[in-house]
Amino acid sequence: MYYKFSSFTQRLVGASASSAYIPQGFKPAVSMESPTLVFGTPTKLAFDASSPVEFFGKNKVPELQKLFQKPDGLPVHLKGGVPDKLLYRTTMALTIGGAIYCLIALYMAAQPQRHK
Repeated sequence: MYYKFSSFTQRLVGASASSAYIPQGFKPAVSMESPTLVFGTPTKLAFDASSPVEFFGKNKVPELQKLFQKPDGLPVHLKGGVPDKLLYRTTMALTIGGAIYCLIALYMAAQPQRHK
């Protein structure tokens, strides 16, 4: 048996299969007209092949490839020098400090409350 929600009684009532699969009187409708275009205007391309590309900076990729691919035994996240080492050590300190703080919080949460 099939059921549907009755908006009059606010309860489930028995129903036929077709009305149970189309609840509350909504009928499936397929529109035969195409929807209106939201972005129907032509777009302007950001890159136009007819104009020359103007880039006033220096290409640093070959230099960075030499730096990061140098076989000096350092991991890639430390090859940037002092700033990379500072960031790495700060991250490790915060990670270890956060883990210790979590363990302390778990220990305190596990202790029973003492009532006076």
